[in-house]
Amino acid sequence: MRMLQNFMLFLVFGALAIGSVQAQDAALDKGNILYIDLKSGRVAIQLRPDLAPKHVARVKKLAREGFYDGVVFHRVIKGFMAQTGDPKGTGTGGSKYPDLRAEFSKEPFTRGTIGAARTRNPNSANSQFFITLAAASHLNGQYTVWGRVIRGMERVDAIKLGSSSRNGAVDKPDKMLKVQVAADVSDHAVLSEPLSPVAGQTTQRRGSF
Repeated sequence: MRMLQNFMLFLVFGALAIGSVQAQDAALDKGNILYIDLKSGRVAIQLRPDLAPKHVARVKKLAREGFYDGVVFHRVIKGFMAQTGDPKGTGTGGSKYPDLRAEFSKEPFTRGTIGAARTRNPNSANSQFFITLAAASHLNGQYTVWGRVIRGMERVDAIKLGSSSRNGAVDKPDKMLKVQVAADVSDHAVLSEPLSPVAGQTTQRRGSF
């Protein structure tokens, strides 16, 4: 009898847990979730149009055009960030669209934050972006934040590192296999994975662009 009761409790709590995850996933606006497929699996990014509407609109537009598919992580610095979004793979390229004006905010650069890469001109962001591998408070208010990793941060951590002697330049770099807006696809299995503990990492490595 006790075994039956325990089994019933297991079923009840299991159903509640599944229901909680499903409710959480349903609450996510898939129109503002970006999927990046890497060789190690899928990464889910929550876009932040409330912080940077023009940057988010640009990223979604480029993703839907297939611009990011096959683009490499040309610069990856251990403990700092992984940079991508340049079709040339050199850090000097961009899209056919005009550069964007900065949309700086008070949102801090914690682990897993997505920032718009730019030159020394604050209004030069175009298609390139970076994902912070650790907190980088020295970037706060200096670069536009347009998203954060919510699933698959361990896959970002696995991206091939660049050479420290070449400012993070990567030989035979990893690439983004495909980049899609979640609302445009039917497979959302990644959203059932545990939430990436991106805010828990506070180790900082001071890097620069």
